[in-house]
Amino acid sequence: MKRAGVAASVPSAGGRLRVCTPEVGSRACPMSSPPAVLKGRGTAVNPPNRFHTLHVEPVDDGWDAVEDEPQRPRTTLLADSSRSLLVYNRSPDVPFDRSINPYRGCEHGCVYCYARPSHAYLDCSPGLDFETKIFHKPNAAALLRAELARPGYRCQPIALGVNTDAYQPAERRLNITRQILQVLLEFRHPVGIVTKSALVERDLDLLTRLADDNLVHVTVSVTTLDRTLARCLEPRAAAPQRRLQTIRALSRAGIPVAVLVAPVVPALNDAEIETILRAVREAGAGSAGYVMLRLPHEVKGLFRDWLQQHQPLKAERIMRRVREMRGGRDNDSRFGHRMRGDGAYAELIAQRFRIALARLGFAELPEYDLTRFRAPRAASAQLDLFD
Repeated sequence: MKRAGVAASVPSAGGRLRVCTPEVGSRACPMSSPPAVLKGRGTAVNPPNRFHTLHVEPVDDGWDAVEDEPQRPRTTLLADSSRSLLVYNRSPDVPFDRSINPYRGCEHGCVYCYARPSHAYLDCSPGLDFETKIFHKPNAAALLRAELARPGYRCQPIALGVNTDAYQPAERRLNITRQILQVLLEFRHPVGIVTKSALVERDLDLLTRLADDNLVHVTVSVTTLDRTLARCLEPRAAAPQRRLQTIRALSRAGIPVAVLVAPVVPALNDAEIETILRAVREAGAGSAGYVMLRLPHEVKGLFRDWLQQHQPLKAERIMRRVREMRGGRDNDSRFGHRMRGDGAYAELIAQRFRIALARLGFAELPEYDLTRFRAPRAASAQLDLFD
C-alpha cells in the first residue's frame, strides 16, 4: 500500500507556506492557483524536480489583499565543470551516435522542450530554472580537441545543440559554439547543427568552409509561422519570419539546410504543416522532418499549465489528441514511438507530411565526407587543457 503524501501549513511573511512530502510517482502537490505569466518567459512556475522529496509552495490564506506584480527573473550564467564534452547514445530514433551541448538549460524558454527534465540532474527545476539558470562549458574547445585526439577515436558526425540550443542568447557573449566549430574546421570533422536562432548566421565564415568539404548540415527548427503563437510558445527564440531569412542566408551561402517542424502539436499548429513546408522550401531548405509533441516527466505539467494560460478553450482537445497518440498516456518514451506517436491521428500527420515533401521536391541532404578528418596530435591536445 502506498504511503499518502503529507502536507502541513507553516506561517510565512505574506501568507503561509505549505510543505509537501509527495509519494514517489505522484503528481506531488498541485498548485493552489494558476501561475502568472512572465513576459519573455515560457513558464512562470518552478515545480520541484522528480528527485526532490520535499518542496514548499505558497498558499493564499486571505491576508494579502493585493499581490505584488511578479518580478521578471534575470538569467544567471553558471560554469559547467564537466570533464568530457562528447555524449554518446544508442537511440535508433536519431541519425547520430554522438553530440555536443555547449549549454545546459535554454533561455529560449520553449514551454514544450523535452530537455527540461535534464535540469533536475543539476538540482534545478525544469520550470523557470531551466530558462534562467544556464550552465555553460567554458573549456569546451579544449575538451573537444583532447577527445578527438584520443587513441582509437573513430570519426562520425557530431550533432551540435540537439538537447539545448547552441546559439541561444548566451552564445553572443561567450562564443563557445564558435570555438567548437573552429576546432571541428581545423581537423575537418563533420558536424550537424540544430537551432532556432538567427545567431547561426554569425558563423557563416566557418560554416561555408565546412560546407566546401561536405562537413556540415544546418537544421532550422520551425514550429509555427504565427508570430502571436510563437511569442508565447517560444518567447526568446527568433521570430518565424526571421528563421525564414536565416534559411535563405544559409542556402545562398551554399550550406545544406534542413528544417524540422517540431513539435507538431495537435489542434495548435498541425494545420500549418503544408504552409510551413512551402515557406521553408521557397527559402531554400533542401530537406525536412518533423517530431510530434513529447511530454516527458515534468514537461507534461508545465505544458498543461501553459495551455490553461494561453489556450484554455483548446486545452482539453489538445490533450485528448496527445493521449490518443500515446496509448492513453501523456507521454510514450518507447524507441520507435516517441518521435511519431501511434494511431489514426499520428498516421494522418505522417501521410500529410509525406505528400507535402514529394509535392515540394524535398530530398535528403548530401552525405558527410568522413575521409577528410585528421586527428589532432595527442600531446598538443593535452597541453591545451592547461593553457
